[in-house]
Amino acid sequence: AQPGRCAHFVLRKGRFCRMVPAPGRRFCGEHGHEEEQNDRKRIPCPLDPKHTVYEDQLQKHLKKCNSREKPKPVYFVQDINAGLKDVAEIPEKQVPLSSLSIEELENLISKLKKATNGLEFHLKEQILSHQALQEALNDPKNGESAFKHLKQQASILGNMEKLHLLGPGRCFIEFGAGRGKLSHWVDVALENVESVQFLLVERATTRFKVDGKHKRRDSMFERLQVDIQHLCLNKVPILEKKKLPVVGIGKHLCGAATDLALRCLLESYTICCDGEDEEPAPKRSRAAQTEVAPHNSAGNESAREDHKPVAGIVIALCCHHKCDWTHYVGREFFKSVGLGPVEFNYFQRMSSWATCGMRETTSKASTLEDSEDQTQDTQHEQTLSRTESGSDTLQGILSVEERKEIGCLCKRLIDHGRIEYLQQQGYQAALQYYTEPAVSLENVLLTAVPSPSLIPEPTT
Repeated sequence: AQPGRCAHFVLRKGRFCRMVPAPGRRFCGEHGHEEEQNDRKRIPCPLDPKHTVYEDQLQKHLKKCNSREKPKPVYFVQDINAGLKDVAEIPEKQVPLSSLSIEELENLISKLKKATNGLEFHLKEQILSHQALQEALNDPKNGESAFKHLKQQASILGNMEKLHLLGPGRCFIEFGAGRGKLSHWVDVALENVESVQFLLVERATTRFKVDGKHKRRDSMFERLQVDIQHLCLNKVPILEKKKLPVVGIGKHLCGAATDLALRCLLESYTICCDGEDEEPAPKRSRAAQTEVAPHNSAGNESAREDHKPVAGIVIALCCHHKCDWTHYVGREFFKSVGLGPVEFNYFQRMSSWATCGMRETTSKASTLEDSEDQTQDTQHEQTLSRTESGSDTLQGILSVEERKEIGCLCKRLIDHGRIEYLQQQGYQAALQYYTEPAVSLENVLLTAVPSPSLIPEPTT
């Protein structure tokens, strides 16, 4: 052991513990039970058995243990964006795709093609860029992975600019923010714009955050460490105070997280901002029941025309195989084409076939300097290629190209349900390819802005 360091040897790491023991001790507090002259007993912490605590100091430790349940923030409302949960609709057991017979698989594919027949699935290519990222895009110090991220962020900003979403008096909410790079570039693009607020929603603690580096007086960054499922935006203090129109953004928002974010923006937030006072659960219930009814009545139109708190939505979609029927916003659309939770659960898993056979593209090693920036796209795509994409049973039934085609149909069918949901909420919604497949296999961007008569006036 090094002088002045703990004498405990950590077998898992092949080195001595690096903690500093108390004066006169050979071991740190965590490994003090190894001290021969120490009669005090150490026990596993009941909150987290991965660490130990002196038994006679247990109560004191429980009050400050990092694993203790922390007070919920004011904007935490349990399951407010979870969607309706009808237990009768949820299949009890999911049968693996590899266990399906040829007839069952063909029946599923037949249902898929029937449901997608007549729907427009040819997406336009809208690969744009933005001046805010030009310097970074031309910086030779950036490696391949960082360059791919920058191209995606530039195109997202370009699409936001085309939709006139980059303006003053708005709150940009980045869902699944991670390090906050997308918000960073939006902030750079709005360098001379006043009254801009950023909320970065991320349920996990994140290293190497970039939002803490922003010191501009006109721009404010705030992190909300909460699962989107439980986030009630109208209880976030800054939105309660300023009533800013919000723009929801996200870069590769995994599966069900996209549906949770849409509900967060268009149900729990929009309904509250429209002056409803009922409890959250009835709000979601009523909103879900109106999903199939078009917003064409004069009374409904005039009520919405007064205030449309969500100015726009721009989300790069990802990981359809992680979607969940309970949270999915397009359930009514699925039912309208004769499909239900059983078919949905198969289709969301079959969606991973869209990247089948592309492992060479997604598994190329990136350089060391790119390692911090590659933690989104590559991980998502490698997960996709591992998910029920090529079992031996399916290999003999469908070719790689057929699986890709079916996987793409599954993705677009799920996304079309989201488009219809947004349209029924009074938004003009669209899907487009925002980057090349060589940059990211998950290259579809979902955008939505209020219908022309419902566009909110920016707050100055």
